[in-house]
Amino acid sequence: MSRQLSLFDAEARAAARRTVAIAAAPVTPEVRDLARQLPAGVRLGTSSWHFPGWRGTVWADAPSPGDLARHGLQAYAQHPLFRAAGIDRSFHAPLSARQYAAHAAQVPEGFRFLVRAPGTVTGPWQHGEDGGRGGPNRHFLDAAYAAEQFVGPACEGLGAAAGPLLFQFPPLGRTLTRSPERFIARLHDFLEQLPKGPLYAVEMRDDRMITRRFFASLKDAGARYCVGVHPRMPPVAAQAAAMSGFGAGPLVLRWSLRAGYSDEEATARFAPFDRLVDEDAATRESIARLCAATLSAGQECTIIVNNKAEGSAPLTLFRLAQAIVATARQRRHAAEA
Repeated sequence: MSRQLSLFDAEARAAARRTVAIAAAPVTPEVRDLARQLPAGVRLGTSSWHFPGWRGTVWADAPSPGDLARHGLQAYAQHPLFRAAGIDRSFHAPLSARQYAAHAAQVPEGFRFLVRAPGTVTGPWQHGEDGGRGGPNRHFLDAAYAAEQFVGPACEGLGAAAGPLLFQFPPLGRTLTRSPERFIARLHDFLEQLPKGPLYAVEMRDDRMITRRFFASLKDAGARYCVGVHPRMPPVAAQAAAMSGFGAGPLVLRWSLRAGYSDEEATARFAPFDRLVDEDAATRESIARLCAATLSAGQECTIIVNNKAEGSAPLTLFRLAQAIVATARQRRHAAEA
């Protein structure tokens, strides 16, 4: 295994040397100081990194989205607040170990990726030719397929940079949500059959699945719940309350979409993602409190933010980092009082 990883790493680094150089934006003293204050157990990152609109914040110039997607990680990972990133393209089609290794070759030691499982694992239905729902998906919750097409390549290619492996389920429809217990049992069997070792996380888009039985099942299978900040799900505080009582563990959280918007509406309103358009301070504060509670239990936090949360993921992370630092300071002062 280590010999194969070395081969992938050497090939990825050689490919990186043949590509155009993408320069990182200068980092302000304010950002550097904030990064120094951020607790070590916090890993912040964005959901993908191919946005020219981040010029001046992440990039020195405005390269094309294609160049950023292929070669922008090295510059991205120089940002002192970014110790993680989401790999979303794996949701649309399985990636090879070599493709994952190309990502790992661009980031420093200690960096981690949150990787989305292919939709062929988490979607119960195939896509029809007209874009609608087709027939049943034969790979839905197929552990052998997931291990071969997702877990194995991700762990092999990313190596130590592999963070949470995320199974994000779309809205499942009435057939499955009518009887949550049946889906929960099937999900438990699926997680139990996956290779041991990685940190698996599960994110839902159906709030009626979020029951005590659901969390007990995840705990029994050794998986974590991913708090999904999305209009289809309850607020962060409600999700945190629902999963309390099932033992301490690392926090996995994705802030995907601002409440009140569809994906298409958010993209149209927020593009080119170069500023905060519609801020959500209440959600930031809720995430900061949940993060502080997780850190106080001795656990790490991985938080991934999308541009469609407030308009610009890097700027949201800056504000979120400020909130986390302030909340951690308040907890320390309260403990000392």
